Amino acid sequence: MYQNRATLIGFLGKDAEVKTTRNNASFTVLSLATKRTWKDRESGDYMSETTWHRCIVWGKVGEFAATLTKGSHVQIEGDIRTREYTPKATGKKTDQAKKSITEIHVFTINKLDRPAKGESEGAAA
Repeated sequence: MYQNRATLIGFLGKDAEVKTTRNNASFTVLSLATKRTWKDRESGDYMSETTWHRCIVWGKVGEFAATLTKGSHVQIEGDIRTREYTPKATGKKTDQAKKSITEIHVFTINKLDRPAKGESEGAAA
């Protein structure tokens, strides 16, 4: 049995971006920040580290994701995927090497913000 599933809760660092593939399929890209905190044993100070996640959302869930804005508090669930890509050429020799990127391919989003007065709470599955 295998399972590749990630659940992340965090805040969007910028408004959702709608992009289009070469085949005219649209998808939404989210930049999600998660944070972990711990107490340093030596100093007793609280430390923290923010991790940024590139989240890709397709279909109806992607349409909902496109409405999300910077600062939105969300819970996402999806698959972890790693792919290689070749950066756009800038004339530097180092640009020729392929690079690797890890993304979350989202299939569920829950908006955790409290809805404003008169606004309904949104969730997509």
